[in-house]
Amino acid sequence: MRRLNFHHLHYFWAVAKEGNLTRAAGSLHVSQSALSTQIRQLEEELGQALFARAGRGLQLTEAGHLALSYAESIFASGEELQTLMREGRQQARSVLRIGAVATLSRNFQENFLRPLLTRSDVELALHAGNLQELLARLRVHALDLILSNRLVQRSADEPWRCRLIARQPVSLVGRPRGRRKPFRYPDDLAEVALLLPGRDSDIRTGFDQLCQQLGIRYRLRAEVDDMALLRLLARDSDSVALLPTVVVQDELRNGTLAEYAVVPRLHENFYAITVPRHFEPPLVKDLLRRPAAEVLGPAAA
Repeated sequence: MRRLNFHHLHYFWAVAKEGNLTRAAGSLHVSQSALSTQIRQLEEELGQALFARAGRGLQLTEAGHLALSYAESIFASGEELQTLMREGRQQARSVLRIGAVATLSRNFQENFLRPLLTRSDVELALHAGNLQELLARLRVHALDLILSNRLVQRSADEPWRCRLIARQPVSLVGRPRGRRKPFRYPDDLAEVALLLPGRDSDIRTGFDQLCQQLGIRYRLRAEVDDMALLRLLARDSDSVALLPTVVVQDELRNGTLAEYAVVPRLHENFYAITVPRHFEPPLVKDLLRRPAAEVLGPAAA
């Protein structure tokens, strides 16, 4: 097996960072044609296309994202080696690579990572994407952990370790009602405009089943896959949103939003997905030891 050409890898890394062949060639002081040749040779070595055209720029393919994560690790190790040889000391920094499904609450992610956010000896590499993309990266150890709100089943071919790390009831939230009558669940459901998660969401599926059982036909204002956007719409409109309170923990705390009702028998589950490794990163072990109430942060109080 031929050894990887690290000169080619460095050129690929530069182009991936710039997202543009012309700018990368200028920063590397090489011609654009020479740089294209080097990238092509690396793709031939790896047997995968690393870039796809996106207008005037370049977009990383799935293989390109994997290659970039390895390149980052390789060049970071090179810098550490230089520091060790030049200054006689080792950079005491651990790198933790975490993926999160794009629909997962940003507040939940921040709460989960909070113990590491102030540590100078830890470098976090955070990646968002769809679950299948992230699992592909986890499979080849380009990620250490995935945060998800979807359960992943283990099989002989896919040895995922999917661990439930927190579970929270789902609520209906909206602007404070002031002098208006308190919201009555479920009687008032049909009287308000609703902001709901997308139809692929387990929360949405459970809510629709519940409304069907109760014989309620609700008014849909918008369905939103992204929890961050759902939070903004709940805050800036007169609609009522269905979501876990961790998504709007800050707004509930400062009174911008109010919890109208906790929906019975409806929960959001939060999972940590890993793969078997001989040496699991100690940082991952520490994060997974925390109790659910601490992971959920202020929303669980």
